[in-house]
Amino acid sequence: MRADVPDPIVMGVVNVTPDSFSDGGEWLDPHAAIAHGRDLVAQGAAILDIGGESTRPGAQPVTEAEELRRVVPVLEGLAGAGARLSIDTSKAAVAAAAIDAGATVVNDVTALRGDPAMAALVAERGCDVCLMHMLGEPRTMQRDPRYDDVVDDVKAFLAQRLELAVGAGISEQRVWLDPGIGFGKTIDHNLELLARLDEIVALGRPVVIGTSRKSFLGTIAGRDAGERVPGTIATNVLALERGASVFRVHDVAQARDALLVAAATLRGKWLPAKTTSKTKG
Repeated sequence: MRADVPDPIVMGVVNVTPDSFSDGGEWLDPHAAIAHGRDLVAQGAAILDIGGESTRPGAQPVTEAEELRRVVPVLEGLAGAGARLSIDTSKAAVAAAAIDAGATVVNDVTALRGDPAMAALVAERGCDVCLMHMLGEPRTMQRDPRYDDVVDDVKAFLAQRLELAVGAGISEQRVWLDPGIGFGKTIDHNLELLARLDEIVALGRPVVIGTSRKSFLGTIAGRDAGERVPGTIATNVLALERGASVFRVHDVAQARDALLVAAATLRGKWLPAKTTSKTKG
């Protein structure tokens, strides 16, 4: 029995983009995106992560105006849908508009490096923020990623970004950390991070894991993007066992069920899961 297993919190992905690697274009229409988000809530998503700019390898940036055009109507349409709203952006202006529309989490893949105004905005508005590790930027991150020790390097980066965030006035209790699986990492780097995820968890903040449908799963199992749910579940369960608490996925119902069963097994007893609870500080 283990008393330290966190309640798994499922974050459903709503990509309002034409070019995301797995579901690009499927939810580009705001009405379709809103319906999809409500469906993910019905499946058990506690958080919806809405993004208007793809961060897949090789992705091209979009303008602030275009990103706003894509995400604001969706955020407004999902306010009150029964889940917390997260904005997946590195632009402070987009984050500000998203917060005005109901978002309470900023998911910044640049860990506050992409826009010098982001840290101050998060501090002022009092929202939660997810800081992710990424080597380089989406257009170049997968060309030839190298590390001395990927876990030590990622941990040191996240510790430094956490310190910077707190120094900028963001409450430490509002910071989540994401090792950035697939963001400037080889397959071996990804697997090493998953195997030693407890070392990232040791930083003392909630750890977000985002492996959903990613290409390294397809390479290992020989599956296309839409067929990678079992691989996603395997990595989520392994990450839960090592202390991760937030799981960013496309396939909410399957991931939620697997995580609830895994959590009950690790604890040695079943308790009603707080699948819609906020991330605890």
